[in-house]
Amino acid sequence: MIQLGAMPLPRFLSLDSKVTPEELATLKAYLAPWAPTTSETGGPSESISSKTAAAGSPSGTGETSASVSLASVRPEFNGLPFDPEFENWKPLSTTDRGDNNTFRFVLGNDIAIKAAQAGNISPWPDGASFAKIAWQQELGPDGFMHPGGFVQVELMLKNAQLYKDTEGWGWGRWRGLDLKPYGGDARFVNECTGCHKPVRGDDYVYTLPITTAKISREEVANNRAAALPASLPYQPLSWNAITMYTDPNTHTTATLYGNDEALRALHPSETDPGSPKYPAGAVLASAITHNRPVTIT
Repeated sequence: MIQLGAMPLPRFLSLDSKVTPEELATLKAYLAPWAPTTSETGGPSESISSKTAAAGSPSGTGETSASVSLASVRPEFNGLPFDPEFENWKPLSTTDRGDNNTFRFVLGNDIAIKAAQAGNISPWPDGASFAKIAWQQELGPDGFMHPGGFVQVELMLKNAQLYKDTEGWGWGRWRGLDLKPYGGDARFVNECTGCHKPVRGDDYVYTLPITTAKISREEVANNRAAALPASLPYQPLSWNAITMYTDPNTHTTATLYGNDEALRALHPSETDPGSPKYPAGAVLASAITHNRPVTIT
């Protein structure tokens, strides 16, 4: 909230309550993102199952698909339908939540992706839709935090007129392998709009899409992450994301991308359910970031 400018509240700023960069750095260090959780601490607040592997692409919710037909998932309480095509959407960004120890892929439908590429994101156009897919973070034997149990899928659908009473967006959350709608009554949307209120100036969207578009307001897009040299043999940021991990020691995040050939290898057959066997032509790319892009291999 401090980074977003939502805290301290404006009425306190006149009392010399502005947080300095040094104080913010101290606070962030104290909160210790990516710290491993233990049974004594109770684990992440959104825990579902530590045995449900989520390694794989956003379509690595394939385990979810095996438990429930995506086409049969019930709408949210507010009527927002579940979109079974979300697995085929393209990544806009990846995020981690240090407060509840989860990883998230943020995907966009065709309208959202084209809007991001054109810089038409403040506000987002009607029809733009996001899927935020969350997994637990688990500490692996290599010392890295890897995706663990599947937690949930959240959807946002922009329609300024239809959803004028909920800030122009339809909101929905489906939790667990059975993708059960989260809302118990209409008030659940207040959680969504209240959480996103600090970014109302960015059309209630936290995600800074990775785009090469030049946008006058820097805080609504991540141009630096998309600034890959044209001389690279591939431009992997336009591919689908496969998985991600963080290194607590260096506070870096790595996202693994794959081209279409690599993605096809991630869906095991009934006769060979083991690790993916990448065919000729499959290409993987790892993008490593630490506040700003560091390297890509």
